[in-house]
Amino acid sequence: MAISSDDSLAAPLGRPQGLGELFWVFNRLALQGFGGVLPVAQRELVERVRWLTREDFLELLSIGQMLPGPNVVNVALMIGDRFFGLRGAFVALAGMLAAPTVIVLTLAALYGHFAEQPAVAGALRGMGAVAAGLVLATAIKLAATLRRSPLGVGLASALAVATTALVAVWRWPLVWVLAALGPLALTLAARRLRR
Repeated sequence: MAISSDDSLAAPLGRPQGLGELFWVFNRLALQGFGGVLPVAQRELVERVRWLTREDFLELLSIGQMLPGPNVVNVALMIGDRFFGLRGAFVALAGMLAAPTVIVLTLAALYGHFAEQPAVAGALRGMGAVAAGLVLATAIKLAATLRRSPLGVGLASALAVATTALVAVWRWPLVWVLAALGPLALTLAARRLRR
């Protein structure tokens, strides 16, 4: 079931009709989000096909960030497993990686020949700016879910700012940021849920 409007978030959740649909949805989002899949994944899985709520997406993304490997690949594995077990995990992974692998290998070969061209360097800088803008837009869109967080908007926002500062300003490795702020956030959330 394909739903294209943001107003569709109130529509009931669906599920893939088979392994073929699972493959093509992940293949489509991988191709649309080339260089920055996260914003496209949120739009496809939450708004278009409605397999997940925003809260579900954030939960899976949070788990995916703590696992080794690319976040969105981990999310694809978990969604595939959720609907079709191990077969679904492999099919979703294949959908995520098949076409981009061919494209990356082709572009790598072309880049080897044209890397010194100013137009190529300019195009790569432009794509980087677009990817950063898409990630920022997704973060703003998903920020609305903080209202339902047990931490509350203020505390959750403070943790998000602290995380951003540690990674972007002080250049802490992500694993140390997670080790420092993860237990703190979990403890605070558990205390608030017990009240």
